[in-house]
Amino acid sequence: MKKLIALIAFILARYIGLACPLCEKQQPKLLQGISHGTGPQSQWDMVIVWSMVAIVLVTLFYSVKWLVKPGEKSNTHIKHFILNFE
Repeated sequence: MKKLIALIAFILARYIGLACPLCEKQQPKLLQGISHGTGPQSQWDMVIVWSMVAIVLVTLFYSVKWLVKPGEKSNTHIKHFILNFE
C-alpha cells in the first residue's frame, strides 16, 4: 500500500510541476514546459536568471567539495576542542 501511495504521489508531482499550455506559449523556447507565468520581460531578466544559476552552481560545487574533503588539518581547529578522539 505504501508503494502505491508513493507511486501516485510521484506521478502527481510530475504533472503538477509541468507548465500549463497557456503558460508554455508565453515562455521562451529555453523555458517552455518547465515554468509558469509570463516569460522574461526584457534581456535583463535573463541576465539575472543566468547569474543566479551561476551562483547556485558555484555554491553547490564548493558545498559538495568541502563536505567530501573538508581539509581541516590544524591541531588548533575548533573540531579538536569539541571532538575528543582519545
